[in-house]
Amino acid sequence: MRTEILDAAGRLLSELDGEDALTIRGVARAVGIAPASIYQHFADRTELVHGLLEHEFERLQVLLEKADAQADPEDMIGRVRAQVFAYGDFATTHPGHYRLLLSAISRHAPENPPEPLMKILSTFATAFDRCRQAGYRVRLPADRCAVMVVVSTHGLVALAQPRAATVPERLRQNIEDLLTLILG
Repeated sequence: MRTEILDAAGRLLSELDGEDALTIRGVARAVGIAPASIYQHFADRTELVHGLLEHEFERLQVLLEKADAQADPEDMIGRVRAQVFAYGDFATTHPGHYRLLLSAISRHAPENPPEPLMKILSTFATAFDRCRQAGYRVRLPADRCAVMVVVSTHGLVALAQPRAATVPERLRQNIEDLLTLILG
């Protein structure tokens, strides 16, 4: 039931204007249960939003792992590219979810990012380490490459949001440019 609640909250987040519009009653209605049933899994709305945040970070992590697994295992740069494209695609196709993730990140001090973000950064750092181990020139330490990819992709998505129809192709080209600079 917890997963059904989180999935419903995620669907609602896509339709609403941010997490502030997410309510226990609305989620209960979307699941088809009484609001009191949600309290068996989440103590309050804050805990529901926190659970949704963890759920969405995990979903993004799974998308990155899937992109990596579907790429040619011998093409290290192609694997990085697939993961960064998956990150960008998630941000553009799930803007409400992505805003939720970023709002959680902004609540933490820069020197103490949330654990799920650290896992995402670690995934990218591992991909850049594989490139270096395969003999490719990587211009920065892998952990800094990971931060550059996340920050740059976020910036590109944020700048393009008003013109959402043009985001994916332009974002992909900008990601290609960024990877060329990092792996050049």
